[in-house]
Amino acid sequence: MNESVRIGIDLGGTKIEAAAFDRSGAERFRQRLPTPSGDYAGTVKAIAQLAAAADGALRTQASIGVGIPGTISPATGLIKNANSVCLIGHALDKDLEAAIGRPVRLANDADCFALSEAIDGAGADASIVFGAILGTGAGSGVVINRQLVRGPNAITGEWGHNPLPWPQADELPGPDCYCGLRGCNEVFISGTGLAGDYARATGKNLTAAEVVALSESSDAAAEASMLRYIDRLARATATVINFIDPHVIVLGGGVSKVSRLYTEVPKLWPKYVFSDTVVTKLLPPVHGDAGGVRGAAWLWP
Repeated sequence: MNESVRIGIDLGGTKIEAAAFDRSGAERFRQRLPTPSGDYAGTVKAIAQLAAAADGALRTQASIGVGIPGTISPATGLIKNANSVCLIGHALDKDLEAAIGRPVRLANDADCFALSEAIDGAGADASIVFGAILGTGAGSGVVINRQLVRGPNAITGEWGHNPLPWPQADELPGPDCYCGLRGCNEVFISGTGLAGDYARATGKNLTAAEVVALSESSDAAAEASMLRYIDRLARATATVINFIDPHVIVLGGGVSKVSRLYTEVPKLWPKYVFSDTVVTKLLPPVHGDAGGVRGAAWLWP
């Protein structure tokens, strides 16, 4: 197997993207296919098709890492916690290895994002990097000394399903979360959470991007939702700082495009972080939407 190039594949809800990178991080190949909706066998076939296309373009076989919207259960070896429910209960790694004909490494898509930004992105010079994807949900990963942290339960970084810290009276018990509990970080600080807050306050259903745009045009209700969101994100990230004290927190997903977060959230940290100083950096991603596929490639050293 050619060790000078690595293939990363990002399995998303609507598309599957493959890319190959050399040792310097330069891109050598990129291709995408639509995700076969609700079709497990079709998904395995599509990933194998992309791997074959990469092999053909590179004229060699390279290592393959795959970022997935879930994780492998250490107890069963099967996929769990996937919002692409057709993956749940399947031995995806084994099925992909059989279809492709060589070893495959899998990791959660948020882990791949964090790894990408820690290797050669916003956290490239940091020892401890926390990467959080704030989009439809709120996923995250932890990288220490350029190594992805993996715990015995395969849930390192499941920060979205911790409760929102220091809740105010009007935040209790909190909206329902798909995990079966209420008031999780995810239902407040995801893009969906921002849209939900605005809907609860106004009765109007807008996307998170529309709420942000309204706040920028001095709409009072949208600005109030944004201020609540900023404080909630400050509280949620402060608990991360209190617990693992990262040098850098990198945001990904649609919400990461809101530039005011990077100045306004850190200003609130001293109120919540148990320290006399807070020097942690809050940064946007360097690789943007390509972080998942890059991080999947870096699952191989």
